[in-house]
Amino acid sequence: MKNKILLVSLLSSITFGAAQAQELTAEVVNNADIASVPPEPVQQQEKPAPDPAIIHLQVLLDRAGASPGVIDGLDGNNVRKAVAGFEALQSLPVDGKVDPDVVTRLADDQHVVGPYQIDPDDAADIVAEIPKDYAEQAKMEHLGFTSVAEKLAERFHMDVDLVHALNPSAKFEAGETILVANIGAPRAGVVKRIEARRKEGQLVAYDDQNAIIAVYPATIGSEDNPSPSGKHKVNGVARNPTYEYNPKINFQQGQNKSKLTLPSGANNPVGTVWIDLSEPTYGIHGTPEPSLIDKAGSHGCVRLTNWDAEELASMVKPGVMVEFED
Repeated sequence: MKNKILLVSLLSSITFGAAQAQELTAEVVNNADIASVPPEPVQQQEKPAPDPAIIHLQVLLDRAGASPGVIDGLDGNNVRKAVAGFEALQSLPVDGKVDPDVVTRLADDQHVVGPYQIDPDDAADIVAEIPKDYAEQAKMEHLGFTSVAEKLAERFHMDVDLVHALNPSAKFEAGETILVANIGAPRAGVVKRIEARRKEGQLVAYDDQNAIIAVYPATIGSEDNPSPSGKHKVNGVARNPTYEYNPKINFQQGQNKSKLTLPSGANNPVGTVWIDLSEPTYGIHGTPEPSLIDKAGSHGCVRLTNWDAEELASMVKPGVMVEFED
């Protein structure tokens, strides 16, 4: 039996590796079989290539309300959490594995990647760079995207490296047609309560019937800066917020020991949305680094990708209860 298990694992690794070696065309990604995704994440190389089946799976999960975070074509914890979230949404046994029930319920007849023609407006509000030092950021008018590729990656919930991998010869100029994820419409509904699950690194939103509306991967505090405990209410939502840096209340960034106001923008430290909580200085917010969700700690708040934070913000109102769970 042990040898049989090892053989199955080896065959899964070979299949997974072969899939990664394929050229990333629309046909390859759209026809990739999500049933080929192995039961457990396969140990990858230092710089793994995007896998067409994982891209396909991530887009389907994103459309179904079980966010995988950034769509990057790479297997890992956020993918498996999204599968588990989808199983919970569908009232299936939750194990995070892409089994026949998951494959059947996720499947649809829509392509997961398709063409997008770059508009002249896509080049608006691009900045040359985002300095790491907050004092330098505070001098800027806007903490926007640093390239058209980054801007479109965010719009279509993708990692910028995957955008380049799907469009290796693109110049990202107006009029050019590129391949992007077909993510579908944002989730809609009225969220009545939220669970912030520290151990799982996940945020779960429920309606008034206690049914799950959406599930998001989340960074929830860190060892040095833990998130609050217990229950707290949503005070309100601020879109495109500025960021008020105060080292005496929050943390010290670099050598900055004075208060600073950082301008708004997708690369603002709290991203494009701030959902304020009744616990002072804490909130649910976006991020300038979507690929690091649940991979790097926060300063106590709940951090989501910008698009997940925006979707959640559209479904919450003041008074919604947020419960932090271990």
